[in-house]
Amino acid sequence: MQDIGFEIGGLFISAFISSTIAPGGSEAVLAYLVATGHYQVGLVVIVATIGNTLGAMTTWGLGVLAAKKFPVAALLSANKQKALDLVRKRGVWTLFFTWLPVVGDALCFAGGWLKLPFFQACLIILLGKLGRYAAIAWMFG
Repeated sequence: MQDIGFEIGGLFISAFISSTIAPGGSEAVLAYLVATGHYQVGLVVIVATIGNTLGAMTTWGLGVLAAKKFPVAALLSANKQKALDLVRKRGVWTLFFTWLPVVGDALCFAGGWLKLPFFQACLIILLGKLGRYAAIAWMFG
């Protein structure tokens, strides 16, 4: 039973880290746990989704803090500047795509920089991440 908590906890940590500024491989961890058949698929998907969403909201919060300290958007990297322009133009629903590799973290950061509504951003991010993890679980289940 202790191993189950350790592996599920590891998935949560991996998912959280994967959605912050550090790279990670939570999809591989989720796929492995689902493929073993030792875990309820729904539990694994929920744990990964919550961890990844909390990591994304951490990045969103970093965007809020950065906008306060450095209000000039020209100080951002090219990747974050493109994300900022996209989110500014398309709105809060672009945050649904924060699950995408490379651009996802920048979209979260841009959402925070632009001070998009916290709860709306959180819900949209959660839906996108849930869809990604559910698809991975389906493929490996």
